[in-house]
Parts: sequence; C-alpha cells; structure tokens
Amino acid sequence: MKIFTFLIFLIVIISCMKDEDIKTLDTRIKSSGVFITNEGNFMWGNASLSYYNYENKEVKNDVFYNTNALPLGDVAQSMAIRDSLGYVVMNNSAKIYIINTNTFEYVGKITGLTSPRYIHFINKHKAYVSDLYAKTIYVVDPLGSFETTGVADGKITGRIDVTNHSSDFYQHPTEQMVQYKNFVFTNCWSYDNKILVIDTNTDQVVDSISVLKQPTSLIIDKNHKIWTVSDGGYEGSPYGQDYPGLTCIDAKTRKVEKTYRFNMEDWPQEICINGAKNRLFFVNKHIYTMPTDTSAMPEIFIESPHKDVVYGGFYGLDIDPYTNDVYVADALDYVQQGVVYRYNAEAEPVDTFKVGITPGAFCFKRDK
Repeated sequence: MKIFTFLIFLIVIISCMKDEDIKTLDTRIKSSGVFITNEGNFMWGNASLSYYNYENKEVKNDVFYNTNALPLGDVAQSMAIRDSLGYVVMNNSAKIYIINTNTFEYVGKITGLTSPRYIHFINKHKAYVSDLYAKTIYVVDPLGSFETTGVADGKITGRIDVTNHSSDFYQHPTEQMVQYKNFVFTNCWSYDNKILVIDTNTDQVVDSISVLKQPTSLIIDKNHKIWTVSDGGYEGSPYGQDYPGLTCIDAKTRKVEKTYRFNMEDWPQEICINGAKNRLFFVNKHIYTMPTDTSAMPEIFIESPHKDVVYGGFYGLDIDPYTNDVYVADALDYVQQGVVYRYNAEAEPVDTFKVGITPGAFCFKRDK
C-alpha cells in the first residue's frame, strides 16, 4: 500500500511540474548524430524528439520526455542547432524549447509566439522566428542570460511586419529561411506565392518575389541561387490551383531565372541540398534530385515503397551536410510510429529505424 501511495504521489508531482521546475531524470553522452522531430497529431500533444547515433546505428526515442519528465507538446515543427544548444520549435504549443544537445537537458524556452515554424540565427543574440498566423516574423534573443546563468531565457526583442495589404487571402504566412549576405529570404506557403526579402540590418521587408503558388520550402546553393518547390494549391481552394513546380532565383538580383512545371496531380515539398550545395533533392511521392548547374528535369533518386498510396508515405527529407547521407521520413498512416530510411549518396540503403508519430524534420549534430 505504501508503494502504491508513493507511485500516485510521484505521478501527481511530475504531472504538475512547470517548465522551470524540470528535473533531469536521464542523460546521454556526446556523439555525432541526427535529431528527428516527430510532429505527433494536431491537438493531441503527442509530439516527441528522437535521436539517432549514425556511428553505431542506435536510436533513442522520446529523449526530451525521458530526460526531463515533461511531454514535448503539440506539433514539433522543426529544430535548429547553434553551438551546443538545440532549439525545438513547437508549432501549436506556441513555444520553442531549448535543450543541451549533448545531454538532452532542458535549459530554457522562448514563449509569446503565435504559431512558430522555423528559427534562423543572425548572430549569437539575434534570430528570426517565422510564423504561420502571426502576420509577423519575430526577432528574438535566443540566449538571454545563458552565458552568465546557464539558463537560456530567450525572449522576443522585436517584430517584422509581413502583412500583405494587397491580398484578400492569407497574410504572408512565413516558413523556412535562407540568408545571402545581410538579406534573409523566406517562403510564404499557405494561400500565397511570395518569397519575402528581409534586411537584417533594419529588420524590415525590403522586397518580394513572385513564384508558383504555395512555395513549400527553399534552399540556397553554392552559386547563391535560391531554389523553391511549390505545391500549386489544391482543387477547390479559395486561392485557386495551378501547376506545381520548381523555381530558381538569383539571390543577388532577386530575379527568377528558371521555372520547371510539373503535373497537376504532383505535390512537391521538402526541398533540401547536399553538403557541397551543388545537388538538390525534394519529395514528390518519390525522392527526386538534380544538379544545380543543369537545365534538365529532376530525376527519381529513391522510389517510394507506397507507389499507389496517396495518404501517408514519404513525409520528411534532409541530407546530412557532413556525410551526404540521405534521410527520408515515412509517416505511414500518421497514427503508428513513423519510420526513417537512411541511404548513402548513391541511394544505397544503409539503415531503417522506427521513431515517433509523424516524423517530419531532421537536425544534424556534429560532435567536434
């Protein structure tokens, strides 16, 4: 009876813990590897963080919860690393958790956001956070007093207005970000067709570039060309539907140089680039690739095992910039644990492992 009472007491204490009261229950050693953000299901609060050590092929699931006795939250959208800190962007929980990437310990958070998507670092004490609904890009101090207190009490320090006054539709929802010199480029996906240009010296939108409808993601190559894939919208959308495709923009002139149109039933997403920044990859049911210095159409690099399935299948994609291994996330049915496939640069299978529900993004860690 005493043991039962103690267990009930322990469960109550843990369930009532606030972020600031988190106690470390587990630790990990240093290693090179990759974090996988598992989105979970919208409004279910079952997002999770996995870590894969590619040297020994060991995967650890739920590392945030297992280390800190705290659920990660609702929809883990993305993650980025700066120095030894990892920033896990929680979309529907409207916060960014900050962890020690070597131990997985919670060290702080950034709150006050609306629907954050991605974080992009400008310098040690300045970063941009894109947002789906806020009509603004947040300027944040990602460290706060971490250097003196060990607590990353990040905070919002400014806002960049991205309101589109000329549109009757969605007001510039911002997504991924890349940088050329002092200019950050961000794609506007939902009910939009713009790439916004932000001057990091003034924190102001200084230009916009029109591309195909609904650009889902973007990268920048070694020649300072920005590439984005657009899904074209969907049938019955109030924004309309158009052919999806691939667009190449010169970052210096901000002019569209190439446009590749795909079939109407295609749904391209998750564009990424290799370590040398001379070959791009994206998901379009299968994994496609092409050199950045060609005018030829993209070719299939990895064929999806779900050839005739519309629902589920390849959902996330990224390239390890250190090894050029290709990581593909398979969401399966969005209910059971997802699967990650690892391939080498020649598309040869290397490993397969299970992670959390709806794996969507990767973040690569290098142990120096």
